[in-house]
Amino acid sequence: MANRVSLRQNQEKGAEFMGSSALIAMSGGVDSSVAALLTLEQGHDCIGAMMKLFSNDDIDACREDSCCSLEDAEDARAVAYKLGMPFYVFNFGEDFKEQVIDRFIDTYQRGETPNPCIDCNRYLKFERLLHRAKELKCDYVVTGHYARREKDETTERYLLKKGLDETKDQSYVLYSMTQDQLKHTLLPLGGLRKTEVREIAQAHGFVTAEKKESQDICFVTKDGYPDFIRQYTGKDYPAGTFVDTFGNVLGKNKGIIHYTVGQRKGLGLSAPDPLYVCSVNAETNTVVVGTEDKLYAKALVVRDANLISVENIDAPLKVGVKIRYKSPEQPATVCQLDATTLRVEFDEPQKAIAKGQAAVCYQGDSVLGGGTIHEVLF
Repeated sequence: MANRVSLRQNQEKGAEFMGSSALIAMSGGVDSSVAALLTLEQGHDCIGAMMKLFSNDDIDACREDSCCSLEDAEDARAVAYKLGMPFYVFNFGEDFKEQVIDRFIDTYQRGETPNPCIDCNRYLKFERLLHRAKELKCDYVVTGHYARREKDETTERYLLKKGLDETKDQSYVLYSMTQDQLKHTLLPLGGLRKTEVREIAQAHGFVTAEKKESQDICFVTKDGYPDFIRQYTGKDYPAGTFVDTFGNVLGKNKGIIHYTVGQRKGLGLSAPDPLYVCSVNAETNTVVVGTEDKLYAKALVVRDANLISVENIDAPLKVGVKIRYKSPEQPATVCQLDATTLRVEFDEPQKAIAKGQAAVCYQGDSVLGGGTIHEVLF
């Protein structure tokens, strides 16, 4: 019943969009397939498009849950054909290498923790693909993200809101979207649950209806991050030292690309209490470890910040903050230090805040803004 109601409501909106056109970002998965269907039902003229970002052979990827395969392209094409849409594959391989893979590797080499999905959304889907959409005279780019986009008629700003399915909400990875990008983006799945999306796909006989979801970091090989980085760069990352929070040497590490903040497994150290990675120093090739209590920090600073619901933060604001995609929001106060820098102070210290990850601030179900964690304050 729920999906029939959703479809009827979607059809009732169709008149609003008559005469407009949309470029559908299709991955060969169930989410983008249903996003395409719902966009058509809204009255848009639609074009299906798949971004070819890399070749699985090029990165030696042999996983069932990887994307960008020939099978994915054929599944996307089959759905587009079933819906009567033109379908194109755009080769954005060089952009993906420069903006996603190289950034991923550079971040690890700095001793930080990257978030390539955010970079892919920022530089590929909502920059490169949107530019291509405008070249094709399309009014919108459409994706299968579980998030909502609305316009505040009072402020005339476009808002990014959480998807109604809390288990699938992807607003965190979209925090970098600009007002122009939001204006030209549609997110048809924001008001649906994943179970409803699969039901819709099954009802329409899509080949993607039961397809497994792809792994978040699509280009990392089955052997893991360190082996991928070594194979991709052709570089060796020499062993360094483990030190405690007082600087005492505890043993040898395998090289900094093997470690991230909060990591407990794979350290190979013997101690009376469990040890965790507290920080990674690329300059000295050292990994600082400590007991769990050493992981908690009271504040952070983000750089390259993007604000969505407001133009500026004129006074300290109470917000909820996520420091990782899957972590729950935590109460905090945010203030703006300059045009692209925010400081976040938590009500209670937070565990394992990692440089390189994103901190995203929420007011209710709306994204206030966010940025890349640059400094962690204990």
